[in-house]
Amino acid sequence: MPRSLLSTYPQTPDRFDEMLAEDGSIRRAWQPFFAHLEAATPEQMRHRLDYVRRRILENGVTYNVYADPEGADRPWELDPLPLILCPDEWQAIASAVQQRARLLNAVLRDLYGEQTLLRDGIVPAALIYGHNNYLWPCQDIKPLGDTYLHLYAADLARSPDGRWWVIADRTQTPSGAGYALENRTIIGRLFPEQFRDLHVQHLASFFRKFQQALAHWAPHGDEPPLIVLLTPGPYNETYFEHTYLARYLAFPLVEGQDLTVRGECVYLKTLNGLRRVHAIMRRLDDDYCDPLELRGDSALGIPGLLQAVRAGNVLVANALGSGLLESAALPGFLPGACKKLLGEPLAMPSVATWWCGEQEALDYTIANLEHLVIKGAYPSQTFDPLFGNELTAGSRDEMIARLRARPQAYVAQELVNYSQAPSWSPDHKRRLLPRGVGLRVYVAATPSGHVVMPGGLTRVSAKANARTISMQRGGSSKDTWVLTNAAVNTFSLLKHSVGKADLVRGGLKLSSRVVENLYWFGRYSERCDKTARLLRVALARLVDAGDDAAPALSSALDLCLALKLLPVAEADPESNAGAKVPASRVQREALMLTAICGKEWGAGLAGDLRRLLWVAAQVRERFSLDNWHALNRLQHQLQAYSRLRSSEALAEELGDALAFLDQVLLASSSLAGFAMDNMTRDDGWRLLIIGRRIERLIFLAKACAQFLRLESTRAPGGLEWLLEFTDSIITYRSSYMTQPELLPTLDLVVFDDANPHSVAFQLQILLRYLDQQARLLGGPRDETLRQAQERLQAFDLGLFEGQSFGDCRACNPCLQLATILEQAATAAAALSDRLAMRYFSHVSDVSHYTLTS
Repeated sequence: MPRSLLSTYPQTPDRFDEMLAEDGSIRRAWQPFFAHLEAATPEQMRHRLDYVRRRILENGVTYNVYADPEGADRPWELDPLPLILCPDEWQAIASAVQQRARLLNAVLRDLYGEQTLLRDGIVPAALIYGHNNYLWPCQDIKPLGDTYLHLYAADLARSPDGRWWVIADRTQTPSGAGYALENRTIIGRLFPEQFRDLHVQHLASFFRKFQQALAHWAPHGDEPPLIVLLTPGPYNETYFEHTYLARYLAFPLVEGQDLTVRGECVYLKTLNGLRRVHAIMRRLDDDYCDPLELRGDSALGIPGLLQAVRAGNVLVANALGSGLLESAALPGFLPGACKKLLGEPLAMPSVATWWCGEQEALDYTIANLEHLVIKGAYPSQTFDPLFGNELTAGSRDEMIARLRARPQAYVAQELVNYSQAPSWSPDHKRRLLPRGVGLRVYVAATPSGHVVMPGGLTRVSAKANARTISMQRGGSSKDTWVLTNAAVNTFSLLKHSVGKADLVRGGLKLSSRVVENLYWFGRYSERCDKTARLLRVALARLVDAGDDAAPALSSALDLCLALKLLPVAEADPESNAGAKVPASRVQREALMLTAICGKEWGAGLAGDLRRLLWVAAQVRERFSLDNWHALNRLQHQLQAYSRLRSSEALAEELGDALAFLDQVLLASSSLAGFAMDNMTRDDGWRLLIIGRRIERLIFLAKACAQFLRLESTRAPGGLEWLLEFTDSIITYRSSYMTQPELLPTLDLVVFDDANPHSVAFQLQILLRYLDQQARLLGGPRDETLRQAQERLQAFDLGLFEGQSFGDCRACNPCLQLATILEQAATAAAALSDRLAMRYFSHVSDVSHYTLTS
């Protein structure tokens, strides 16, 4: 019989245990789940741990930790064991946080309105006016629906006696709801039977009510409301959640540059022009939202937004200025505010708090410093919590001096140990570890009252007996299971009915920035594909390294050099000789490896892959889960190969480099397939495909032109590797039962408009898409590219009749065709610039007149 899980699980007397009662027995809500854990084999639990890690990586769930070595790629931490709460306990929590949401909304209404709390001395005026997040321009602005807090979150912790306390209020841009939803998706599938049998409440109805509330209060008149989610961008630590919620709630994900204010209304810049925005769910801090009236150095906001809010033409959730309530000092004054504004006692108290800006509180803090924790009074302060019982005599005196010097900047709070819950040890076959837990609960304001998410984000400390829980400091998370005695509401946000007026086609909500990133995603994905193919051609011949492969290797390297794919320094301009590929094998090996993944050369394949992943992150909500899995695998492969390059011997790396190039090409094929089969044919998709075709045309035309101009390509094997590079070798062999010859090779890779890897095919497809784009979005047809197509069609391929490429030394037909191909590449590059000006830059008529006057 395996040893019981409880035999190594400690119960700490100074902490409440979520799973164990005081007598060591399993709490009733936990009994069925614990019985399942007890019966599970080590292999089953190891499989579940692996499943959680795999889903986190494949889904790209990240939490960006500032100054962390893993940076923006740090995976989200999720413990497989949920936190389980019984129905009666949850009802008390829900009722208390509903009251707190009503109270805080009333506090904001008062502080930005009549200010009776300040006039009656219930809240110190110095505490409010000294807060950086008190926005004077928001004074007397009445939000639509009289609602300041559309989404509120309370951080709760349980004291050793089992009572819940509010540790902090999240009122500005509450984060974590999307992570809670992703946690549920993963853990619900990890324990499906237990999830069903325990009657765990679902989360979807909460998000649906929140979605409907924003639509109800948005000033949309008779037209369907357009609600957007405003993000500061991919550098934000919770950017994954922004993209996740945008997709789940069907809100376009926008940045400040995507929006503009015209006539006191907010508009979204789209390919079709400006579209009125009726509501903004923001994840951007208050003062960054409007550089015109709030923070002048903000490059993230929308100039004029506050005036549009003041005019009642747009709903902003949460209301600008709501960050005022995120002060560690304010909870100490909420009991009095609750009696004043709601006429009732505060149901769930905050942890005991003393603002040192009051003399009595300062004296108490100094006298009882060893029993308290000292925090900054305002969120703008970079001050880590300081525990009084850990201070030495010298540091205690120093802290007291700081308190006396600037008492208004500090808050003292009672030290409360977090409760603990079991976590499955990843390093042992059968072992539970106790970890401190805190619960973040979410409340949404609706026209019919406040609703509470039946669950929330359970945050887990990194170590046992931890006094703080922080995701920025290595903490993890749990799914939160709230049980119910009633029937489970199985509503899904993905299955609500849609009326005729709600039908949407053609991607009308796409911002120009999103479409521009899709366009460059297409270009970078094609650039990576073609670069990897050509480098693989050269590297494969370098690996062979026999006498027969030497001429083909030299010619392939020369073409790489001509296309600037190799990090070879330019020759002295005073010299007649151009840059050359080194003759030494060792130098060539080093050169190729640097071109593939050299930290010292950002223009190589690895640099393009990083740029591809960057633009993909900008439009993450536009990709399917399968598409994102392919991108994640590509990112992990790039990271793994980069680490390998710094640790392995050079000789061992050639095979690894070839394997990496194969992985890049496999990922490229997957991305191309997803683009053609998985994406809706809207404006964004069309520009993505146009981007791919422009890049392929430029690359192919330049490569074929240089191939015709270079003397070294006439060596044996040159035509064969050209067909291999253009992914046309199988087509050639199936059509011609001969070794590659010049005439059929050029026909296949340049003129055959049925070959998707030929120059003629790119011209044909591009013109077709551009004509369609002109019909749908207006504007003239593109004639420059059409002229390039006509020049290519007019070329007499018969000039190569009977010619052997080995004997053709930069002949006149080769030079003529090379010139036509270079003109096609130039036309494609100019087309890219025109597309940017037409669809992405949004240069207005006024700007044109100014520039030309």
